[in-house]
Amino acid sequence: MQRRDFLAGSILWAARPARAQSAIAETHFPSRLHQFVWRNWELANTGRMARLVGATEAQVLELGASMGLPPKRTLSAEQLRRMYITVIRQNWHLLPEAQIIDLLGWTRERFSFTLKEDDFLDIKLGPKPPCEPLRYRAPSPEEQRRAAEIRDLVRKEFGAALGERGEDLAQFVAAYAKPVTRQLKPRPENAVWDPRIVYSFFALYGDPLLEPDIDPFPDEYLAQLADIGVNAVWMQAVLNTLAPSKTFPEFGKDWEKRFQTLDKLIQRTSRFGIQIFFYLNEPRAMPAEFFAKRRELRGAEHRGLYSLCTSTPPVRDWISDSVRHVTKHAPGLGGYFTISASENHTNCYSHVKPWSQTAERVKDCPRCARKDAWEVLADLHRAMREGIDAAGFRNVKLIAWDWGWTYDTCEKIIPLLPKDVAVMSISEWDQPVNRGGVRTQVKEYSLSVPGPGPRALNNWAAARRQGLKAMAKLQISNTWEMSAVPYVPVPPLVVEHGEKLSQAGISGVLASWTCGGYPSPNLEAMLSFARAGHPGKDEILRRVAERRYGAAAAADVIGAWRGFSQAFQEFPYGVAIYVIPVQHGPANLLRMEPTGHRAAMMLFPHDALPQWCGAYPPEAVAQQFTKMAAGWKEALPVFRKAMARASGPYAPLDLAIAETCYHHFQSVANQVRFYMLRGKTDAGARREMAALARREIELAKAQYRLARRHSILAYEGTNHYYYTPLDLVEKVLNAHQVIRQLG
Repeated sequence: MQRRDFLAGSILWAARPARAQSAIAETHFPSRLHQFVWRNWELANTGRMARLVGATEAQVLELGASMGLPPKRTLSAEQLRRMYITVIRQNWHLLPEAQIIDLLGWTRERFSFTLKEDDFLDIKLGPKPPCEPLRYRAPSPEEQRRAAEIRDLVRKEFGAALGERGEDLAQFVAAYAKPVTRQLKPRPENAVWDPRIVYSFFALYGDPLLEPDIDPFPDEYLAQLADIGVNAVWMQAVLNTLAPSKTFPEFGKDWEKRFQTLDKLIQRTSRFGIQIFFYLNEPRAMPAEFFAKRRELRGAEHRGLYSLCTSTPPVRDWISDSVRHVTKHAPGLGGYFTISASENHTNCYSHVKPWSQTAERVKDCPRCARKDAWEVLADLHRAMREGIDAAGFRNVKLIAWDWGWTYDTCEKIIPLLPKDVAVMSISEWDQPVNRGGVRTQVKEYSLSVPGPGPRALNNWAAARRQGLKAMAKLQISNTWEMSAVPYVPVPPLVVEHGEKLSQAGISGVLASWTCGGYPSPNLEAMLSFARAGHPGKDEILRRVAERRYGAAAAADVIGAWRGFSQAFQEFPYGVAIYVIPVQHGPANLLRMEPTGHRAAMMLFPHDALPQWCGAYPPEAVAQQFTKMAAGWKEALPVFRKAMARASGPYAPLDLAIAETCYHHFQSVANQVRFYMLRGKTDAGARREMAALARREIELAKAQYRLARRHSILAYEGTNHYYYTPLDLVEKVLNAHQVIRQLG
């Protein structure tokens, strides 16, 4: 299952009447109160935790100490704003919504906006289980006894490591916030790929222009991007927040504040030769009451929202006027790229059989029902291009991404687009895969399967025939195959892809979605192909390895990269990458009894083995992750040797990244086998399950040490922390309980 399938399934499911499921009880804790203290120990400050449950700060601290938790840390305002999704996730099965909102210090309106607009957070979390309000009460003798057992267990398993300070959560940001004093490298003049865009590893997704004190583009980060050839970064834009309108007077609130922030960001990024691009997913659908006096503008319905119908002149005029307003008030803006099918509900065709072979006519819009999908989508892009041109900035780019377009739409829309619109396709789309005896195709992003595939090649060729530029959507530092590390160290796969792209006639790249913007050796290797007269693959690898680690380490680094790449090509592409616990690895808890909960996109793998496996039988999933982990483990000693000889600052983190990949891949193999055995009653199966739980303990302990030292691990911009160090300690508690139950 890929993102497109997951969103489609979730949307259909969400449209049904909600069926409340019970919250998952974590019986390895003495009580819900103890669970609350543990789960929020490093996510919230003591005073707020105490007020929430009606306790004193001393009582909260006493509960933590009773379980052996490390000294309580004080979180800064910036830390709290970079972890709100983690706070929501950790308390989703624990607190009612009202208490989660209080814990965040938010309003109900902000919470609702975040669930809806912050990259489908409501879908990622799944239905909210009903939870009773949590109130403090003194622990019972039995709860005190269990807390003491936990304290003794964590001391035994983790020893002095539990008290090591390491890095605070989100501390990695500080390393990139320092002023840049070094001389920047001159920009290459022979670039054949322009633009070269990524999403900032540091950017918050929701409404960052209203939070000017949260810097999405720290100087050192921009300098490192510029050093490796990036010349643009992108941000989400919602037109109804950025432009006032006479037609829709409720739009544009606080647009001036947003542009004050945007102007400062444009001025700063331009110092590094980097422009800002806006991602447009427009026009955003609105609730029925919005159309009470505008019935003639209401289009197709989806999940209780209605399109602003782009087949009506007032809506097209609003789009053009809004894009003109944004372009005019943001001089220096690099341009825009669009998604016009799927993702949010926007135009009337945005959710009519996206990704299928042929488009169907929309049924519930009287205007668009008389038009084909490609006509409606072409009208949308013409309106946007007209807005850019009306602002007088013809050098501002507009990129039409074919995400979600049906195959016949791709064929028929390209001749209808303005000639100064670029067409962008996911490079590896439709590339065939045959792993573990299962044949699939790439329908998402993949590092393990280098492109370009037939869909992109066809669409790029069609664009060039019409005189349009062709761009590649790539995912180079990491993918949802493994996004819990800032990059997956597989540059040989990247240069294989890059060499083929250099022969495909593309004119630019969008090299990351919300994950993948880390200035990695992968990204540097890929952007080496952006210049005319670039060296060959082996020479690129040598240059990247030497620049990052020094000449003495380069040969071993490349040898390890090749081993990692070979192992990564065992990834069973066709599993449900959005729900299988590859992002959570050894932090995902083991369940002796089925929870009954479906896995939720990215944030809750739960124990949903059939859902994890996608196109693969469970045995093949276990086999492939075992092979991948074994191959990765074999290459690790070579990488450790190289990092011991490396010069420069990267070795400690890069070694931790490589080891984290192994821990996660091996943990997925363990978990799949555990759930394949669950339900069997024979002694042999129970012994094997206990052995798997013990292996999970060792992986969790090893990963705890890495996560405590490197706060960048397990962090991703739109999901925040997949797990915290204390989640790995909790996994040890959970696994010990499983072993006791298995006898």
